[in-house]
Formats: sequence, C-alpha cells, structure tokens
Amino acid sequence: MLYLHNTLTRKKEKFEPLDKKHIRMYVCGPTVYDLAHIGNARPVVVFDVLYRLLKKVYPKVTYVRNITDVDDKINARASETGENIRSITERTTNIFHKDMSSLNALEPVVEPRATDHIPEMISMIKTLLEKEHAYEVEGHVLFSVSSWDGYGKLSGHNRDEIIAGARVEIAPYKRDAADFVLWKPSSSLEPGWESPWGIGRPGWHMECSAMSNKYLGKEFDIHGGGQDLIFPHHENEIAQSRCSHGTESMAKVWMHNGYLMAEGQKMSKSIGNFYTVNSLLEEFPGEAIRLALLSTHYRQPMNFTKAGIAEAKRKLDGWYRLTNGLTNGQDTCEAAFIALSDDINTPKAIAEMDNLANQARAGDSASRSGLVAAANMLGLLQQAPSVWFKGACDESAISALIARRFEARENKDFAESDRIRDELMGQGIVLEDGPEGTTWRRQ
Repeated sequence: MLYLHNTLTRKKEKFEPLDKKHIRMYVCGPTVYDLAHIGNARPVVVFDVLYRLLKKVYPKVTYVRNITDVDDKINARASETGENIRSITERTTNIFHKDMSSLNALEPVVEPRATDHIPEMISMIKTLLEKEHAYEVEGHVLFSVSSWDGYGKLSGHNRDEIIAGARVEIAPYKRDAADFVLWKPSSSLEPGWESPWGIGRPGWHMECSAMSNKYLGKEFDIHGGGQDLIFPHHENEIAQSRCSHGTESMAKVWMHNGYLMAEGQKMSKSIGNFYTVNSLLEEFPGEAIRLALLSTHYRQPMNFTKAGIAEAKRKLDGWYRLTNGLTNGQDTCEAAFIALSDDINTPKAIAEMDNLANQARAGDSASRSGLVAAANMLGLLQQAPSVWFKGACDESAISALIARRFEARENKDFAESDRIRDELMGQGIVLEDGPEGTTWRRQ
C-alpha cells in the first residue's frame, strides 16, 4: 500500500491510481541553458526512486520528464556569450544526461523537447481563446485568471497575495496583473514560430501542459517537481490544462521536493558553494552524491555539504565490502519497501540498510542479500564491488595529494588543506598527522 503527500490536498493520502494497469507520471525537467546544479539534481533523484518503486508495484509505468529548450534564460545566455542557441541547448542537454546517469538515475520513458511540440501548444492556446479563458493583445496571448475560479488552490495564494508577492510580470497590455503569458512575440534575434498571432514563442507554463497532455492524457496520476515550481509554474499548468480540456483535474497527485542549501547557505558563486553536478563528479562518485541527496526526506529542506558526500562515500564503502562476492540477492527487501511506501521515506530505508549491514557484519548471510535488494530500490550498489574500489586513489595519487596538503598548510591556506583532507576521506583514506609527518590508512 503506497502513501504519498499531495500538495493539492496538503495531506498524505493512499495512492489510488486512475488505472492500476498503467501509472502515468510527469516531472518537470531542466531548462538547458547551463550545467545542472545539485538543486536541479534533487528532484531527478527523488522521482527516480518513486519511479523504481512504482515499477515494482505496477505492471506499466510511463514516466515523462521534459527538456525545456526554448526559454528567455536560454536567449539571455546566447546574447551574453555569443554562442548559438542550438549549440547551448544541445551541449547542456548532453552533459545533463551524462551527469544524471552518473547519479544512477534511470532514463524516463519519454523525454519530450519543447521545440518539438509547438503545434500542440498553438492548438491548446486556440482552445483557450475559443473558450474565453484567454485573450490576444499586441501579439501576446494571455490567460485570464479571473475567468476560472479554481486558480490558487495548489499554492494556497489568493489574488491579492499573487499580485503583492509572487513572480508575476506587470505589463500594460494585461487586463489583470495576475494574467500570465501563453504566447509572446519574438524579435528577429529570438527563436520564433509562425502562429495565428504572428511570429512568436510559447510561455514556459504552456510547454508542460501541452507535452503532458500528448504523452499522458488530459488527466494523469502524478506530477512532480521542486517546491519552487508550485507557484507560478504548476498553478498555471493546472489552470490552462483544466480550462482547455474541461476536466476535474490535471494530475491527481502533486508532489514537491523541498528547497536545498549548500554548506548552510543559499548557493552562490560568490561565496563558493555553488555546486554543479558535473564539478562534484570530479571529486566524488555519483553514487555517493545520490546517497547524500537521499539522506534527507524529500519534502524537507536540505543542507547539502561535501562532508555529507564524504560520509555517504564511507557508508557505501562499507556496504560494498559486505556484498563483495554475493552472486544472488533477494528480489525485495520488505523493510525498505515499507519505508519507501510511506511517502518515499528514504532516510528510514537507509536506516534499514544500516540495520541489515550490522546484521551481516555479525555473520547473518541473509542480511547481505537483503542489503542488495534494498539498495536496488534506492538505485544504490549498482556496480560490482571490484569496480567501485578500483576508483579509489592509488598510492602515488595519495602521496601527491598529501604533498599538496603539506604545501597548503605551510602557506597557511587551511581551507585548501581541509579540502584535500576531505577529498581523501571521500575516497576512504584517513590522514594521521604526527611529529614525523603525515601517514595514511584506508578505512
């Protein structure tokens, strides 16, 4: 029995699929203008665990995660750098795929790109105009928020709150300040498509409504994303989708992961805690990053730290040692399954894995098999132990890093010294400073 917290109802509910033979889930994917940071990776990993769980319970699961490849952020990046828009989106999409694969994230069943679905968006906008939920002005088409009394139920915002504090664009052509763009005109320097309203491009919210409808239908089971998308993105998706299709819902369950900080602060390049997945993979294995992300419940705010990744790496080292030589494992670990079925409680599932590891260390061979089964549900222990440990530093590399650390300490660069120590610790190498210098040992 699966229970999920539904943002729309603000409570944890028993999951009742629309069709028990076919579960349909949509998760908002990346806007491909830059490398994915660790905050972008959190929903990918969270909903990957849910996808794995759903596949274990139901005979068919269609998981759709989109690529937003037309957006003002992409246009701005092209203007700043001079790089071609297509080059930006192709390059960053390829890196995103490699980075998420390194985090053991399964590929979605469908990964639609916004630029491949412009006709579907135009068709949906036409329907909204026909039903008088939208209006055209100065080459723009806008959704009329006042035309639908269901607006604001997902976020809990009333109209005054929306205008006072939310991310809405105030523009003279709007009938109401809360109205949002479905289509906007493009300049000669911006990507644009022919439409009944002139050369233009879709609003961001319209992209997800059109793509989810094409691949999952007018109503589907689960829509996921980060907490920052609740308003205005998901609120606007619901409005335009329900008004276009005349349905009682868009998605039955809305799920959102909590905000992420890094090293106790909001991520910022200026203070040095802006972590891209790509850069972290130069220091740590992807599985360690994944385990660190899963160590906090998905709905809770998370403080992501490099020390946390190093701790996750040490834990994985221990688990891999216990499973070395194991050829057959259980299909399912009941304790981990129960934890994940309770609103994807990954910290509880990880605690169950620790219990199994302790039992295995005490000589219980069945616990080793259970540990692998639990890990599979979380997307962990996906390598042969020999491959995992082959990635550790060799002795010459360890010696070189110790020499660099000594030089940093001599120069009173203690931040660099600590970073090197933590890097080695993440590789399972413990440094011991003494009067005759620094020695090391493997954990």
